[in-house]
Amino acid sequence: MAGARPARQRQADLEVRDSPHGARADVNQWADTVAIRQFQPGDAAAVREMFIRVNRDLAPPNMRQAFESYVERSLAEEIGRIAEYYDDRRGSTFWVAIDGDDLAGMFGLEKLDHRRVEIRRMYVSPDHRRRGLAQKMLETAERIAGAAGYREIEASTSEIQDAALSLYRRSGYELRSERVAKEQSNRTVGGNIRRFHFSKVLGG
Repeated sequence: MAGARPARQRQADLEVRDSPHGARADVNQWADTVAIRQFQPGDAAAVREMFIRVNRDLAPPNMRQAFESYVERSLAEEIGRIAEYYDDRRGSTFWVAIDGDDLAGMFGLEKLDHRRVEIRRMYVSPDHRRRGLAQKMLETAERIAGAAGYREIEASTSEIQDAALSLYRRSGYELRSERVAKEQSNRTVGGNIRRFHFSKVLGG
């Protein structure tokens, strides 16, 4: 990543076990037990399974076929080839949150240019929600990006993801634009869903 040591050398320093922000101490105590580390090949099956489950749960009844097509495309172009797509030699990385032996959450950081990085694929397992993990992962992503020399972090989500919209807004992200996604890609299901694009200056 930009102006930084190789990601694997930083990994031990970036495994986060403290979450300074949170509504309740018991939630934070559970989040403290979750280790966030860089993706390993052995995580591939669990990452794939979570991606499929979360997106099927998100699909509105009238868009289930579109979501199945989106899942299939994303598996082929990105999720099924994490190590290649999020290659730290090109400035991108993928991270997992581990609770014991379980995959509790995940997110990617995709390089946009020398000063900007985008947070991607930030999902929490349905079995681990409402316990502060999304906030912890977002804070961790910001620290990783800042340590790598990036000045700004971007994020996007859709109108059907209320929890993500709320998270970005309360975490200091500024809304930069709204767009209606008509065409499908590995970044969006398309189908005229409205997407919201945010950014945050790091260290500001």
